[in-house]
Order: sequence, then C-alpha cells, then structure tokens
Amino acid sequence: MDDKARTNLSKFLSLVLRHRPSAIGIALDRQGWTVIDTLLGQCQAHGRNISRAMLDEVVQTSPKQRFAVSEDGLRIRASQGHSVAVDLGYEAANPPEVLFHGTAADRVPSIRARGLERMKRHHVHLSPDPATARVVGERHGKSAVLQVFAGRMHRDGYSFYLSANGVWLTESVPPGYLDFPEA
Repeated sequence: MDDKARTNLSKFLSLVLRHRPSAIGIALDRQGWTVIDTLLGQCQAHGRNISRAMLDEVVQTSPKQRFAVSEDGLRIRASQGHSVAVDLGYEAANPPEVLFHGTAADRVPSIRARGLERMKRHHVHLSPDPATARVVGERHGKSAVLQVFAGRMHRDGYSFYLSANGVWLTESVPPGYLDFPEA
C-alpha cells in the first residue's frame, strides 16, 4: 500500500472509530473497542474492501499510533480523540512541567481569551515536545505552538492522562496556564 492509500485508510478508520461508527453500521463497546472481523465485514458491505493485512499495516506504521489492537488481536480502537462516548480507562498521571499544544495561528486570539477547550472531543490533546505540536498545528494551516504549564495545573488540581500513544489528555487548559508565541 502506498503512502496516499495508507493515509486515506487511516483517516477513514479515524472517522469510524472516533466519531461515526454508525457510518458503516458498527458499534463500539464502552471502552471504544470493536471486533476487527465485524469492522472489516462492514467496511466491505459499504464499498471499502479492506484486508486484515491493510488494517495491520495502518496500525503498525502510523507515526502517531492512532489505533490500538487488543492483546488477543481480535479488537481495535482509536487511542484517543473520540467525539462519541467511550471510557478509554486511562489512569490519571503526573505530567511533565511543560507540555505543548499545536494549533492554527489564526485560533490564537480565541485561545488567549478562553483557553484550550475540548470542543466536541473528550479531552484537550497535548504533545510532549514542540516539534510534535508543530506538526499537529500544521494540519490546519500556519501553526502556532503554545506552552502549557502542566505541572502547575496538576498541582492546582487538574487531572492529566497519558494515552497509549504518548498524547497527554486533560479536560481544558485555562488561559493562565498557557504561554503564547510571539506574534
């Protein structure tokens, strides 16, 4: 499978495993898992002929490790980013002092006023380093990388979770815990 096909399949899987499982008639359990054979069968029934090998290739080669396969190899879920109700079961964790959030530069004025909000997702996503955050922000045009004072937030009572693929999650980040790039 070439890079374009792999990217398209990853985007499709993100859609059905994070936001719209009903688009192909699958259901996610409470923890976001679905049976792989059911997923592949429903994909085929909806005009997407995806083999198990193709699915495994997307899971294994994703630089962001967006998907996880269960230990028994029978189920799959998205690692985070859901807009549908799931409980991924991540334990609260102590974050590093500083994390980073990549966003489109044109969103900075709104974030200065309101902070980072989860919007339609379950959590705000934070990166462990500025380079990763920059890549995230570039998906939406010119990027801006914000510093998040996660250690201070945690000491002030905010909860953080570390997803299976290294993305830090929290409910929101008020403006006072953010450092903005120079304009």
